[in-house]
Amino acid sequence: MKLGVICDGISRDLGHALNVMDAFDLTYAELQFVGDKEVGDHTPPEIRDIHQMLQDHGKPVSCLSRHVFAGLTTANSPGDDAHTKHMDALKRVIEMAHIVQSPLVRIMTNKKEQILWGHGGAEKWNVAHGAWDKTLPLIAPAVDLARAEGITLAVETGNGTMVNSNYTARKLIDDLNAKDVLKVLWDPANNCWCHERAFPDGYDAVKDGYLGHIHIKDVLVDTPRATLTVKPMGEGQLADQFAPMAAALRKDNYDGVISFESVYHPGNDDYEAGFRQNIGYFKELFHAS
Repeated sequence: MKLGVICDGISRDLGHALNVMDAFDLTYAELQFVGDKEVGDHTPPEIRDIHQMLQDHGKPVSCLSRHVFAGLTTANSPGDDAHTKHMDALKRVIEMAHIVQSPLVRIMTNKKEQILWGHGGAEKWNVAHGAWDKTLPLIAPAVDLARAEGITLAVETGNGTMVNSNYTARKLIDDLNAKDVLKVLWDPANNCWCHERAFPDGYDAVKDGYLGHIHIKDVLVDTPRATLTVKPMGEGQLADQFAPMAAALRKDNYDGVISFESVYHPGNDDYEAGFRQNIGYFKELFHAS
C-alpha cells in the first residue's frame, strides 16, 4: 500500500521532514503547515521552492490539508465574510495543488451539532433542527469549484465537526451528489469520539468508492470527561482494529495513500520522537502485502 506521513508531524522544516521520510522509506508527503504558514498562504516563490524540494527527494504529494471550513457554524451562510474567506483560501490551495501535483485537497466541515436526526420523540425534543440542511450549502460551492478546477476534495472525519464519522461523511457526499469530486478522508481515531467502530462499521460505510485518503494514529477517548489522549500505536482503542482494517484495505485493493499522523509525544512535546517511536509499527501494520 501507499504509505506516507503528514510532514509537519515530524517538523515544519520541510527539508528536515523529507530527510526523515527518506530514512524511514516513506514515499508520500502530505502537506499541512510548511514553515510558519498553512498551505494556501505561501507565496508563488515559496511554492516553487516546496515543489523543488519534493522533487529532489522523489516525494509525490498525497494531499494538501488546510482546515477549510473549520470553525464555521450553522449561523454562517454561503457568501458571508467568514465563508468567503474559506472559499478564497480553498482557491489558493487548489492553485498550489496544481503546481505540486497533489491529487487531493482536504476540506473540513462546520462545527458539530450533536443530534442531527431522531425518532420516538427525539425528533421533536432533541434534534438540532435544520443543522444538517444548513451544512450542505456551505460545502456545495467547494464541490462546484472542484469540478471546475479538475481536482478532488477529501472531507475529513474530524473532531467537533458536522462530519465526524464515516456515516456522516458518506451522507454528505450523497446529499450533495458529489461522489465524482468529493471523497472521505477517514481518520478512524477521530471517529472514536462519536463511538463509530473503525472496523468493520466505519470501513463498510466507505469501501464502495467513497474512500479517498486515510490518517492513522491511536487514541483513547473519554467522552463523559471530555478528554482525549493520543496513545502510542497499538496502545489505544484502535489496537484490535488496525490489523483487520489493513487486511481489508489490501483485499479490496485500496489505491489511496495512508498517512501516518504524528501527533503523539512521549511526554516532552517532541513529536519527532513520537514519530520515531511509532513509525515502525505503522509500517508493519500497513505493509504492501
